[in-house]
Amino acid sequence: MREGGCGGSIMTAQDQPVTSLPEPGQLVSVRQRHFVVLDVQKSTLPTDPLQPAQSAPQHVVSLSSVEDDALGEELRVVWELEPGAHAYEKAALPQPTDFDDPARLDAFLDAVRWGAISSADDKALQAPFRSGIEIEEYQLDPVVRALRMPRVNLLVADDVGLGKTIEAGLVAQELILRHRVRSILVICPSSIQIQWRNQMRDKFGLEFRIVASERLRDLLRRRGLHVNPWTHFPRLITSIDFLKRERPLRLFRETLPAEGEPVFPRRYDLMIVDEAHNVAPSGRGRYATDSLRTLAIRTLAPHFEHKLFLTATPHNGYPESFSALLELVDSQRFARGVRPNRLQLEAVMVRRMKEELELKWDGSRRFAKRVVDCLDVDYTEAERSAHKALHEYTNQRLKNATSPGEAFAAEFVLKLLKKRMFSSPEAFATTLAKHERSIAGAGKTRPAENVLRRQVEDIEEEYADDEEYEEATLEAVDSASRVLHEPSPQEKTLLRDLKEYAREASMRPDSKAKRLIDWLTTTLKPNGQWNNERVLIFTEYRTTQKWLHGLLAAAGLAQGDRLMTIYGGMKSEDRERIKAAFQHNPAAAPIRILLATDAASEGIDLQRNCC
Repeated sequence: MREGGCGGSIMTAQDQPVTSLPEPGQLVSVRQRHFVVLDVQKSTLPTDPLQPAQSAPQHVVSLSSVEDDALGEELRVVWELEPGAHAYEKAALPQPTDFDDPARLDAFLDAVRWGAISSADDKALQAPFRSGIEIEEYQLDPVVRALRMPRVNLLVADDVGLGKTIEAGLVAQELILRHRVRSILVICPSSIQIQWRNQMRDKFGLEFRIVASERLRDLLRRRGLHVNPWTHFPRLITSIDFLKRERPLRLFRETLPAEGEPVFPRRYDLMIVDEAHNVAPSGRGRYATDSLRTLAIRTLAPHFEHKLFLTATPHNGYPESFSALLELVDSQRFARGVRPNRLQLEAVMVRRMKEELELKWDGSRRFAKRVVDCLDVDYTEAERSAHKALHEYTNQRLKNATSPGEAFAAEFVLKLLKKRMFSSPEAFATTLAKHERSIAGAGKTRPAENVLRRQVEDIEEEYADDEEYEEATLEAVDSASRVLHEPSPQEKTLLRDLKEYAREASMRPDSKAKRLIDWLTTTLKPNGQWNNERVLIFTEYRTTQKWLHGLLAAAGLAQGDRLMTIYGGMKSEDRERIKAAFQHNPAAAPIRILLATDAASEGIDLQRNCC
C-alpha cells in the first residue's frame, strides 16, 4: 500500500521540512542532498546588544551523507547561512490511500532486499556485483575471510600481479556496505597514490583524496590554519614517507584521544598498508630495529578497528623483522621476537603464488608464462683488472681494521662500491670520488659508531625519491669513510688505478651496456624498423639510469619519444601518464623502452609488457 501514489514513501503532511535548528541524528536536506546530523556547535562570538537580530548566534552543523553514491561523505555548514537547508521532523507512518501496482511494489521490495545486507550472513557478498571489475575466483578469498573476523586483521601476501589492490577494494567496499566501515586510510608508496585513487574510483565507485604536502597547503589556504587534513574527508590516501614526518604525524595525533591510548569504539575504521614490507623494521641482531616508518604505523595502528596489510614479500629473511610486522597486523596474536604459531599465522595471512593459480577452471592459462633468458657478457681486460683491484683494496681495508667500528664502516663502504661498480661505471665513479675525498680527512671529524649505524640503516629503507636516496647514500659513505684509517701506499695506488678506470669507463659504454644496446637494437629495430615490442629496464640507481639514457640516445634508440624514464621524485601526474602510455596499445603509443628505477617501479603492469 502507498500514500500519495509512491511505493515506499513515508512523506506526509506531518513530515514537512522545518527551518529550526536540527539535532544530532535528525535527517536534513542540504544542497538538494540528504544527510544525517552528526554534531551541532554553537558560535562562541558575543552577540551585539544593539543589534540582536543581526548578530544572532550561528551554528556549525556536521553532516554525514545517506545518499547511495556518497554514503558516509561528511559536510560541515553554517546552518543559518545555508540557503535551502531544512530538517525533517520525526513523523508517524502515513495513512494508506491506495495500492501499488504489483510490478512496482515488487521492484521496491527487490531494491530494499538488495540494499539490506545482514551483518550475520558472511556468504551473501555484494561487493563483487557492485564493482566494475572482472573477478577471478581466488580474489574472493580475502573478503570472505575478512567477513568471518569480528575485527579484520589480514596480511594479504599474494604474488606480484595477482591483484592485491582489487582484493583490498573488495574488502573495503563489502565492509562499507555492511556499515562496519566508514573511514578508510590507505598508506602506500608515493609512486602509486594516484593509481590507488583511480582504481578505487573507477572500479569500486569510492572517492579517495590524497593527503600530501600540496593538499595540506591547499587546505590551509582555503580553510584556515587550524584545519586538520586527516579529518576533512572519510577516505584518504597518503604515502608512508609523508606520514612519518614530524608535522603530519603530529596532526594525526591531534585527532586521537587525549590520553593517547586506544578507546572503544576506535577513532578510525580501516587502515590499508600497501607494500607493507616497507614498514617492517630491520631485523639485524636479536631485536628488530624500528624505523621512522615502523614507528608511524605503530603509533596509528591501535586506533584503527580493522587493518589490512598488502605485500608480495612479507618475509625479508629476518625472523625478528617478520614477527614485528605480524605484531603490527594483530598485536593480540603475535609479539615481536616470538616465533609465530603456524595455525595463528594461517588465520591472518593469505598467501598464493602464480604457480598455484596459473591455470583457469577450463585449463587455459591465467598468466603469461615467464621465461628467464640470460645475456652473456664478455668483460674486457680493463674491467677485469678493475674488479680485481677493488677486491684487493677490500681485503687490505678489512685486514687492517683496528676496531669493530672501523670494520663495520669498511664493510659498508666496500660493499657499496662493489654494488655501484656492477651497476654502472658512472655510479661507481661518483661513490669512489666521495670515498676518496672523505678518507683524506679521516680522523678529523670522526662520527660516533651509533650515528653511523643509524645512517646505514636509514639508507637500507625503501626511498620514494631517488635524489634523496642518492644524497643519503653519499652522506653515509662520507661518514663511514672518515672512520677509516689513512690509506697505506699500496691502498693509495689501488685507489688511483680505480679512479682512472672509473673516469675512462664512464665516458663510453661498458661491456654490459654494449650487450644491452645490441640486444635492444635486434629486438626492437630489426632491419632498422621499429616493431611493436616493448622493453622495461630496471636500474637500482638514478645515476645509472641517467648514464644509460644517454647511451641509448646516442645509439639512436630515443628518437620520437621511443625512450622514456620514470623515477622516484618526479611528478605523480607525469609518471602516471608515462605508465599509461607504455601499457597502452603499441600501435597507438610510441614508447618502446621504459627506464624505471626501483623507487618508481611500483604499479607497472608487467603482465602486458615485454620485459
